[in-house]
Amino acid sequence: MSEMRRRDRQVTDLAEIKEIIEKNMILHLGLFDKEFPYVVPLHYGYEYDEGKNQFIFYMHGAKQGHKIDLIHQNPNACIQIEGEVIPDYDHEIPCKYGAFFTSFIGRGKAELLEKHDEKAHALNQLMQHQTGKRFEFTEKMTKPVAVIKVVVTDYSAKAKKMKSTK
Repeated sequence: MSEMRRRDRQVTDLAEIKEIIEKNMILHLGLFDKEFPYVVPLHYGYEYDEGKNQFIFYMHGAKQGHKIDLIHQNPNACIQIEGEVIPDYDHEIPCKYGAFFTSFIGRGKAELLEKHDEKAHALNQLMQHQTGKRFEFTEKMTKPVAVIKVVVTDYSAKAKKMKSTK
């Protein structure tokens, strides 16, 4: 990723980055759509590969549609997550208004999973993240579902945190 301008907000601690991802339920998947970006909000699951320092995100949806077509055309993708957005309106100057937040952004390649065992694993990561539960997935359940995997190899995280009032 390019160098972050506001280094005071950059999050580099891996535990904090994982916490940002864990606390949130929706990501925005950005894909290429000719001359304009195409961004869609999706539920997700994820895992982290310690050896490769990679986040792996999983999303699901219909097997046909615009995002599936775009992944076939160009697998380059962007993942964006924001959370804990709290308005910061305690200012007398309008241009000082803003928000406290956490965010994660990453780049990688989108891939459509085809094999039952890969889809079942991905859907379990998604369900574990969304519900805290694991499930048994049959081929009948995984066959009609598109499962998208994005291996994020380049990422950054940012936060503007409220100052402690101690």
